[in-house]
Amino acid sequence: MPEIGENACSADSSCGPKRCFTEQEAAAKAGSVGIVQTRMLRLVEPEQPLELECGKKLTPIDVAYETYGRLNEAGDNAVLICHALSGNAHVAGYNSPDDRKPGWWDNMVGPGKGIDTNKYFVICSNFLGGCGGTTGPSSINPVTGKPYGLDFPIITVSDMVKVQKLLLDRLGIKNLLAVIGGSIGGMQVLQWAIEYPDFVRAAMPIATTAHLAAQAIAFDAVGRNAILADGNFGAGQYSSREQGPDRGLAIARMIGHITYLSEQGMRQKFGRKLRNGDQYSYDFNSEFAVETYLDHKGQTFVERFDADSYLYITKAADYFDLQKDYGSLIEAFANVKSRFLVISFSSDWLFTPAQSKAMVEALAGNRKDVSYCCLESPYGHDAFLLEPEVLGRFICCFLQATYRPAGEQPPCSCYARSMRKLSRFEQAHRTRADYELIESLIEPNSTVLDVGCGDGELLANLVHDRGIKGEGIELDQELVLDCVCRRLPIIQQDAEQGLGYYGDKSFDYVILSQTVQTIQNPEKVLKELLRVGKKVIVSFPNFAYWRCRAQLLFRGAAPITRQLPFEWHDSPNIHCLSIKDFDEFCKRLGVKVEKKIPLVKTSLSPVRFAPNLFAEQVIYVTSKE
Repeated sequence: MPEIGENACSADSSCGPKRCFTEQEAAAKAGSVGIVQTRMLRLVEPEQPLELECGKKLTPIDVAYETYGRLNEAGDNAVLICHALSGNAHVAGYNSPDDRKPGWWDNMVGPGKGIDTNKYFVICSNFLGGCGGTTGPSSINPVTGKPYGLDFPIITVSDMVKVQKLLLDRLGIKNLLAVIGGSIGGMQVLQWAIEYPDFVRAAMPIATTAHLAAQAIAFDAVGRNAILADGNFGAGQYSSREQGPDRGLAIARMIGHITYLSEQGMRQKFGRKLRNGDQYSYDFNSEFAVETYLDHKGQTFVERFDADSYLYITKAADYFDLQKDYGSLIEAFANVKSRFLVISFSSDWLFTPAQSKAMVEALAGNRKDVSYCCLESPYGHDAFLLEPEVLGRFICCFLQATYRPAGEQPPCSCYARSMRKLSRFEQAHRTRADYELIESLIEPNSTVLDVGCGDGELLANLVHDRGIKGEGIELDQELVLDCVCRRLPIIQQDAEQGLGYYGDKSFDYVILSQTVQTIQNPEKVLKELLRVGKKVIVSFPNFAYWRCRAQLLFRGAAPITRQLPFEWHDSPNIHCLSIKDFDEFCKRLGVKVEKKIPLVKTSLSPVRFAPNLFAEQVIYVTSKE
């Protein structure tokens, strides 16, 4: 069995004229895992070929892989990273002291980074069909003695995952703490969670989709046609020629790279700048900065990638379609057992946030443990490679929350509140007195949805004190991270967009705490919450409180109180409602008020005399009549 430990030259390896890399030399690559070795392993022998999804058989199959960190005694800290189209097994560190660039996700994988190799045993392999050491179309066909070329069988994402599973079996990995990947790597993550539900504790599909849209398939098709139309392609048998389909592959890369960027990012980086001078050359040479940038990307890609692999990998991405394979996304995710953290990026127009939300809605509809956040970034699809700080915090928190037993450790160092000052709106939430009372209104072991849950403090208390199964909805990115740190399923969403993926009466309780006054259409939201929940608990500040009235009367200005610490121009509150207003609102909608608890900040005892005047805030328990 291959060694399970930190990646380094093995004692029997051939290092050529150079001596084996020492730990001191590895440490010289500051901030990285140091010097690592790409290992090779034969997983499929000639006498036992692997049957592919297309119906053909393939043998032999070799796999290139790297590992980082150490597998612990319990064997429960293994993390598999799945790479995207142009990636390989070399995800972090350096293969030699002379390497100019580290692995493709070195900013995310390493000691103290988002995927911390001091804590986790990290594995990354070049997937089937690639050109980074694993068997692919550039490998030698044992039947002909020549590279496969187009004789290589068509592969799918499912085939890639089958080979990865064979690798983990050979490495002695009994289960995975997490599978993580972006783009096509994210497709592999989804396939892992579906095909091996008992093997994967957590799944993190990033900037990916359950199936390519027609536009993405079109871009892939144009790229493939550029390669196939190159006069040097030679039916895929170009390895013995002086010149391969370099121009076609470069164009394919240029086309693909455009889809990885965003209009905003390209405008900021290039605009209409000329590469040299400020006058047009009036010819067809590349002169705009964006043109020469794409030329460079195409050329460097040709130097490190294989044209045949490009054809096969993009075709595998085109064929990936969970809805077609399982009938619907709901059915596709019906049997998954992993915790999910789905991440999209605001400017990604290749794999859009809407595509991620479709997966999240299917998971939520199946009542799976799913969290989701759309991260703000100008970098388009490439953001998963270029946003190590913000993405790293989400990955770090989600990994640690999955790795540690619930409630055993406090939130990790990424906990967002420790990294910023609280806004006045958040301070108002923190000073409110309704948490303890709301807790007392909820039966133990209930199911609870907290809409506008903030940092998840109330849900976390309910999980700890009442044993509830809770989920949250929140818009603020930093507050979503707080909930992830607390190990709470949290979906970043505006409640006004609807909760259609939840069935009727999906929850025993739905909480709308200190939020109704900030909602554009409270009638629509309340009706939806009453559909989803058996009971809906609503709390809000009472704008008819005597201090508010006094300030309006004597100062003639918008009131500012402990519960309403805002000036008129920066308040999140767009409705000024009182207890009396909400009573009439419920009556008009036919909402049953089961309990009404008017409160002041200094006491948990209900205000019994003239509550519309003397109560600072109020809690309602409502249901549908």
